[in-house]
Amino acid sequence: MRQSPPPHPSLREGGTADNLPPLREVIARLGLSAKKSLGQNFLLDLNLTGRIARAAEPHGKTIIEVGPGPGGLARALLAEGAARVIAIERDERAIPALEEIAAAYPGRLEIIAADALSIDEAALLKDAHAEVVANLPYNIGTALLIKWLKAEPWPPWFSRLTLLFQREVAERFIAAPNTEAYGRLSILAQWRTTPRLLFDISPRAFTPPPKVTSSLVQFEVLLSPRFPADADVLERVVAAGFGQRRKMLRQSLKSLGVPPEPLLQAAAIEGTARAETVTLEKFCALARAYAAATSSPAG
Repeated sequence: MRQSPPPHPSLREGGTADNLPPLREVIARLGLSAKKSLGQNFLLDLNLTGRIARAAEPHGKTIIEVGPGPGGLARALLAEGAARVIAIERDERAIPALEEIAAAYPGRLEIIAADALSIDEAALLKDAHAEVVANLPYNIGTALLIKWLKAEPWPPWFSRLTLLFQREVAERFIAAPNTEAYGRLSILAQWRTTPRLLFDISPRAFTPPPKVTSSLVQFEVLLSPRFPADADVLERVVAAGFGQRRKMLRQSLKSLGVPPEPLLQAAAIEGTARAETVTLEKFCALARAYAAATSSPAG
């Protein structure tokens, strides 16, 4: 059995075995204070970045990281054997820190200065496959996830997502019907992936500390969705249903612009049901009924 090498002394000081300077030193030298407007909360504890990297099992893989900041997680991914890390960072202040890491790992870290919401990852990878590992900026985390979950064609350019979210948001991905956390994110996540919570991270681990606990969530991609539906249509129907989650569906679905009763009947859902009681399978049936109704000449 292969044994892990002993910890490098610099790891206890916030540095790495690759002789790069400690992250706090990098931040101070470059003036990299976290910006609230960018949703930044830097994770500087290399024990934790290492744990996240190991959970992602990056060895030999291409990894896309969004919002690397000073590069703590990028370092951990490279140290754990990622063949290639593509770091997408919109904060130009962080680019010099990432360039120092790239120099320490020649040919293995690619830096893209751009907004991840506007990136076409499939075109970037040129038919290759990757995984996403990221401490996502809080202000765009769910928008990015929805973008990835709605990717076409399916299966997509990624095979797995390993992402940090606020604990309250993370719980929604795995929530079951008839629970308070069950909603739009539960449906979209469970439709095309198998999400699971791996572990929590205390606010104290971040700089600056957020007001909430974070959770690492892993999304294993399904080769095909659990039930047939169009991604855009499913999202529209689910958004309508949960937009007024305390109301009966025969009322909340009126926002779709078509009579809801025939849709509910086609999906075998009682008109008096509320969205939080409806299963993923039934929502997909509802989406198919709505797609049929709006594509017909009468619609």
